[in-house]
Amino acid sequence: MTDARLADLADRLPNLRLLTDPADLEHYGRDWTRRWTAKPLAIALPSEVAEVQAIVRWANEHDVAIVPSGGRTGLSGGAVAAHGELVLSLERMNRVLGFDVVDRTLSVQAGMTLHAVHEAAKEHGLLYPVDFAARGSCSIGGNIATNAGGIRVIRYGNTREWIAGLTVVAGNGELLHFNRGLVKNSSGYDFRHLLIGSEGTLGVVVEATLRLTNPPPPSQVMLLALPSMDAVLEVFALFRARLSLQAFEFFTDVALRHVLAHGAQRAIEGDHPYYVVTEFDADEAAQEAALATFELGAERGWISDGVIAQSEAQAAALWRLREGITESLAPHRPYKNDISLRISALPAFLHEIQALLEREYPHFEVVWFGHIGDGNLHINVLRPTELSDADFIAQCEHVTKLLADTLQRHGGSISAEHGIGLVKRPYLGCTRSEAEIALMRGVRQVFDPKGLLNPGKLFE
Repeated sequence: MTDARLADLADRLPNLRLLTDPADLEHYGRDWTRRWTAKPLAIALPSEVAEVQAIVRWANEHDVAIVPSGGRTGLSGGAVAAHGELVLSLERMNRVLGFDVVDRTLSVQAGMTLHAVHEAAKEHGLLYPVDFAARGSCSIGGNIATNAGGIRVIRYGNTREWIAGLTVVAGNGELLHFNRGLVKNSSGYDFRHLLIGSEGTLGVVVEATLRLTNPPPPSQVMLLALPSMDAVLEVFALFRARLSLQAFEFFTDVALRHVLAHGAQRAIEGDHPYYVVTEFDADEAAQEAALATFELGAERGWISDGVIAQSEAQAAALWRLREGITESLAPHRPYKNDISLRISALPAFLHEIQALLEREYPHFEVVWFGHIGDGNLHINVLRPTELSDADFIAQCEHVTKLLADTLQRHGGSISAEHGIGLVKRPYLGCTRSEAEIALMRGVRQVFDPKGLLNPGKLFE
């Protein structure tokens, strides 16, 4: 605490937890990208909204940049503090604030993990439906900052659809309440939706009112082995037309190999280039329809093999084959692309991009998986052992520029659900026009006049 600025902050907020130990600076100053050296000034861990306001006002007085921090599970460098910023971690603000039985809303602090929100909703017999593999460590504030999607977007949509209200500390320390849980509100601009997906650049989300829904009906999980990417799209169209899908996730044989090496159990014998885990409503009629649909897909040559879960344990084991991919790849420190397109644009795009990746990555292992039901693909490139990190990233960034150009021609986005952060900042112009980016800069200037909130993220 020899820094006079930190001494002043500690004097103003004597109960604030403030960390400066080198191990803490490294831990809180980075996210899953691991590409930047963490160099924050300090880590502030407030426990109440008033402390967040005081921290932001202090930052304005001392011209200290702030990096809002949740679970730091991001993959785009959005939570990186590499230039002396103060990391404002909301992990201690992790409580349920209230449940409204009539409105069926749950009000929470932004530091709650997604898993904790799921459990809180379950206590009231309801469901918060946004879900993905990092549920145990990601925070609601981070989900809001990136408009997180996950494995059930096909049924429930993204985070945006489930936010009824937000409490936000703006760049000047002012406390703002957006929408206040209303279902209908046509009283001007809905700033709530500006904050969703803004990556901490417009304000610090401190509280959220979440909409809940009824738990889904009993479901059935099926694993399918498919002969080609074209078959994946044909099977999706077939299953979507005949079943009430909750999820439809695909992955490749390369992805499966890594998950099996990481401890998962093989469910289908033999080698197949593509796999799908799908979950659908499973009353008696739906189960009969599912078997008939499977048989029709097999007759048309789109399905090579398949297995249907006979228990909750088997269903979890099948889901592990998909949800365990990111963890199984983590030791390889992959270079990740997270892209999206209209589903109708996928066939033409996939043929073009497969050729591009084969041409540009002849000696690299490329792992595909994603949410085919909402047009979101994850491309993971693994570094060959003989390449340095710097050379590997340089080659990958060259290919990402080509990928971004291809996405632009097909009307896609360089970021589906992980945000822009630092990693994708050079390619924002392939998804947004110059006019749009100018408007984004103007909005940011209004909410954060001094540019202290998560500087360098989204754009310079």
